[in-house]
Amino acid sequence: MRNWARAALARLDAQDEAALVTVLATEGSAPREAGTKMVVWREGQSGTIGGGNLEYRVADQARRMLDGGQAHFAIQDYPLGPLLAQCCGGRVRLFLERLNDNSRDWLTEAAKRMDAAQPFEVRTRFDPGLLTKMIAPILSTEAEGPVVSFGEAPATARGARPELGDVMVERADAPRPPLLLFGAGHVGQAIARAFEPLPFRLFWFDSRPETAGIAGVTVLEPAELAAKAMGAGPDAYGLVLTHDHALDYALVSAGLAGGGFGYFGVIGSKTKRARFMSRLRDDGFSEAVLTRLTCPIGLPHLKSKAPEVIAVSVAADLLMRQEAARIRNDENMTRASL
Repeated sequence: MRNWARAALARLDAQDEAALVTVLATEGSAPREAGTKMVVWREGQSGTIGGGNLEYRVADQARRMLDGGQAHFAIQDYPLGPLLAQCCGGRVRLFLERLNDNSRDWLTEAAKRMDAAQPFEVRTRFDPGLLTKMIAPILSTEAEGPVVSFGEAPATARGARPELGDVMVERADAPRPPLLLFGAGHVGQAIARAFEPLPFRLFWFDSRPETAGIAGVTVLEPAELAAKAMGAGPDAYGLVLTHDHALDYALVSAGLAGGGFGYFGVIGSKTKRARFMSRLRDDGFSEAVLTRLTCPIGLPHLKSKAPEVIAVSVAADLLMRQEAARIRNDENMTRASL
């Protein structure tokens, strides 16, 4: 769930009491990682902590908490094999908390920071009979820490639990790189839908005035689109799939000239790729620069041209690239610390 705070606020706006479920820690094989959240209300839920019997039991417990009217929070341990007969066999510690109108301030602040991709901490103080919540920014100079911690120690799936007066800290600092999507045709719309819940910040552009009615699309002149492509940062992902091959080429040329984009792809066949490459060489682009362009886009083994299949293929490809970059970064940090 990309923005759990907005999902929670939507329930409060609908006059529904809701509960927020957070995975505090895991041990062994578990369906989701620490920090995963799910919003539960009497008639439904948003997000998932992994499905199966675990999610069924926890959602039921959350609803009983809402109906009981007494407990404001609970910390629950689930050994997945012995208690729930789940084959993964690990162990999960969960935190359930009731949300109401008093939760609006911190939820609103968290939602704004997630929308803006600003890292932050949720700090929860366990006071007698209630929880005191606040949101604090994470500065770029602050060292990395555990996703969930009590004091200086990472939360664990067994052992000590928080006592009165303790403060639990949850870090929400996973980066969401920008994805610049040029084109709002059938494929562009399918890609936008596929990426909506994924860990990217989508910036969606088109040059046609009639696309202004599509939610999320910014209509710009071709020269303005080229400026967006040329000004992209090195952490950005770019996808070019407009209605016009000439505009595609102009955006590809601008993006390569700007030197940004950790990934830069243009939709097209092998023939389109050959023509673009030939023209780019004629325009003075070096072979080293041309290796930065991906065409066709998506996974090579998925041949379907259906917009929804292309969208899934592109999403899988970019997620794998993002994971590979994370692993390389972790390895570099490890070597630097030795």
